[in-house]
Amino acid sequence: MVTNTEIKELGHFINGEIVAGTSGRFSDVFNPSTGAVIAHVPIATKEEVQGAIATAQAAFPAWRALSVSKRIDIVMKFRQLLTARMDELIDVICTESGKTVEDARGEITRGLESVDLAINAPHLLKGEYSVNVGGNINAYSAKAPLGVVAAISPFNFPVMVPLAITSMAVAVGNSVILKPSERVPCSALFFSELWKEAGLPDGVWTVINGDKDAVNELLENPTIEAISFVGSTPVAEYIYKTGSQYGKRVTALGGGKNNMIVMPDADLEQAANAFLGAAFGAASQRCMAISTIMPVGEETANKLVKILAEKIAKLKVGPYTDADVDFGPVITKQSKDAIIGFIDRSLNEGATLVCDGRNPDITGNPDGFYLGPTLLDNVKPGMEIYEQEVFGPARNVVRVDSLEEAIDLINAHEFGNGVTIFTNNGAAARKFTTDINVGMVGVNVPIPIPVGYHNFAGWKRSRFGEGHMFGPDQVRFFTKTKIISEKWFEENSESASTFAFPSNED
Repeated sequence: MVTNTEIKELGHFINGEIVAGTSGRFSDVFNPSTGAVIAHVPIATKEEVQGAIATAQAAFPAWRALSVSKRIDIVMKFRQLLTARMDELIDVICTESGKTVEDARGEITRGLESVDLAINAPHLLKGEYSVNVGGNINAYSAKAPLGVVAAISPFNFPVMVPLAITSMAVAVGNSVILKPSERVPCSALFFSELWKEAGLPDGVWTVINGDKDAVNELLENPTIEAISFVGSTPVAEYIYKTGSQYGKRVTALGGGKNNMIVMPDADLEQAANAFLGAAFGAASQRCMAISTIMPVGEETANKLVKILAEKIAKLKVGPYTDADVDFGPVITKQSKDAIIGFIDRSLNEGATLVCDGRNPDITGNPDGFYLGPTLLDNVKPGMEIYEQEVFGPARNVVRVDSLEEAIDLINAHEFGNGVTIFTNNGAAARKFTTDINVGMVGVNVPIPIPVGYHNFAGWKRSRFGEGHMFGPDQVRFFTKTKIISEKWFEENSESASTFAFPSNED
């Protein structure tokens, strides 16, 4: 367990054990609530990554050969351990990310949905079989693991995202290398030990800590068959283009600029309450956070902004050790400064400040990376804070005259991650869900994140590649399909050569 007073020297998880880094390069891991350094994480060299890949490759044949039922026994044991030690993991998450206890618990619970889906791998791996497709030939398909696959995860979900992009990969028989964010390495190392305790063979699961050099080796190394990534759009695009250039299967999920449309017939109290959690939960450091609320009509906007201002004023920001706080700090001082810059520039561009969270009073934690909730009204398309993803608690009100105008604005934006509408009008909801060009859509649902057994991914520049993070598509992404056609001749049967293209007419 990481505490606020100790500074831990971390390592990598290779071949079933924690190993020290050899590069001599380290990155500081902070407790965002206090601003204090809590750990030093090694930054891997290219050679260290190559060694980790070789270890994973050596472990793959035996893991692939193990029956799927025995693999699932290990996944189930891992789930049991994760559940039993949830409180310990919550403390790790909160300490290195600044999340509240409630938010960390919710993240783990969501991550367990991906583990639960992986437990169903025996069913999901089943192929197809056709009898006598022609000429006494039977045809069937079989799914096989790819080999060594890699996952690169972000800081904002140190448990949920790694579990979402690796659990199925392990269950279907791959060796997996995880490169977590160097800002939150403790969580990944914690549940690596759980994989070991669950009985996962050494080398099947690897955690390598590093920066762009480590990522580039994963992208370029010919042993790596597939890459899963979640992060910002510029990096997602780089991961996709580079990995594809080297012949890898790539799913790279990027940023979002998620909108909530509020129709005049909506219950404004309900819509406002939904917006608060969806907009400011986890200090707005979620790719599915609502960043822009679009009230339809001037009267709706005036009423809604007044309600939001009153509710936002009551929100409390502080350390996770305070059970009464609504959300905690942002991840780094650099992030805090960048968010303040977005707010300042938006005011210069003509936005109106409704609630100002740039200088919160955090008693007892003056060095933490805190920002209070900020709400900006009269934000227009073209403003920087409208166009770009702001990974922090600075949210926008964009006033529109009609549902059609809101749909057009959202469809014109480069991101297409998530969107929702609050209305009691079925026709409006139907038009919205039909016409909107966004990957995940909600109706009176504040954050339209699907459960773990549905696919998760945005559209447009929120996703590169064709895979998904959650859901059954994970099986397709982490396996390759072999099609077998077979015919058995009866003893002493006659046959003749044929030069026509094979058909099923016989």
